[in-house]
Amino acid sequence: MEEWKECRLRDIDLEVIDGDRGKNYPHQNEFLESGFCLFLSAKNVTKSGFSFIENQYISQEKDSLLNNGKLKRGDIVITTRGTVGNVAIFSDKIPYNNIRINSGMLIIRCGKTINNFYLYHVLRSELFYNQILSIQSGSAQPQLPKSHFLNMMINLPPLPTQKKIAAILSSLDDKIELNNKINTNLEQQAGALFKNWFVDFEPFSEEEFVFSPIDTEIPKSLKMIQIKDFPHLLETGRRPKGGAVLEGVPSIGAENVKQLGVFDYSSNKFIPADYAEALGKGKINGYELLLYKDGGKPGTFIPHFSMFGEGFPYDECYINEHVFKLDFYDKGLNEFAYFYFQTDYVTNWLANNGGKAAIPGINQNDVNSIWIYDLENPKVKEFGKFVEPLFKQIFSNCKQNRELSILRDTLLPKLMNGEI
Repeated sequence: MEEWKECRLRDIDLEVIDGDRGKNYPHQNEFLESGFCLFLSAKNVTKSGFSFIENQYISQEKDSLLNNGKLKRGDIVITTRGTVGNVAIFSDKIPYNNIRINSGMLIIRCGKTINNFYLYHVLRSELFYNQILSIQSGSAQPQLPKSHFLNMMINLPPLPTQKKIAAILSSLDDKIELNNKINTNLEQQAGALFKNWFVDFEPFSEEEFVFSPIDTEIPKSLKMIQIKDFPHLLETGRRPKGGAVLEGVPSIGAENVKQLGVFDYSSNKFIPADYAEALGKGKINGYELLLYKDGGKPGTFIPHFSMFGEGFPYDECYINEHVFKLDFYDKGLNEFAYFYFQTDYVTNWLANNGGKAAIPGINQNDVNSIWIYDLENPKVKEFGKFVEPLFKQIFSNCKQNRELSILRDTLLPKLMNGEI
């Protein structure tokens, strides 16, 4: 410990680079034929690192005109506006090579005397975040100016010790990353089977095909019904007057209905236990299909879906009034619906109807009016039985990731101050 130093970031061997404003370079949501550069905003940096759920791109030509914000492998990114203090590292595991960041973030590029993974873990620690809370400026929109960031203090042990600390914490991150890759693979397996059976209709290739109520050709035996004509539960939850409280029962909002196996624990909200008990609706029992209900820019509604289960993200939780819970009273049928709702017909239906409202969003009639393959069909039921163990493994991995994250965050301050 005698060799440990407390240093200001400005006095350490590192370079701090601003993101690019990019105002005159409009982004596109799709890959560009001529090549592309991923153009990240602050919403792509979460408490858990980079999020690539909602990506935007600029052409390589426009990318070449920008001066700031280009990432190199090993760079650390920290958000400095709005949601301040989220940190990510552009490691070799990131599946993109060409990335630029927008304004509202800083790039930290380490020199030879500081280990970038050590610094990454320091910057994402609770100790460092508490420093940010004490000095960040701006009330309407919290900000962390570059000059304030450079003036912040960290513990800096000798480089060999930095590497040892980074190795311990990174080993936990590696296990979390492995679980995430397994989850992606499992979901892709289930999605590939869904496409083969219910988009390409491979098992029905010998059948007569007929026109469906949504003007597509489908196998005759795979008839369609509207959701309203099949037994189901469709409901939202609620929060008490005055909004969420500091502790109690977790209350899930639309911000966490993004993708299977994805949950941002830093956005935790709670409702009182007695309020939850008396609510009578909106409880997550597991394996219900969750739908993003409302929110976004006027005229634009982007559907999102998710599902929880097996104690992930919590043993007990409720949705709020901005989330729909759709339950066909059967795990397999709900899992079938998870993939069906991501087909072009359903996403376009919800996007078109949701974008018409003054406040973008969908209602119960929009959901109940959706045409879906008859859930009594033997192939639909067979699909559900096949994917049930895949979903169970995904949720189990997510729950283990939460436990690993807690362990990592418990070790972090003890390693940083030399206690361990």
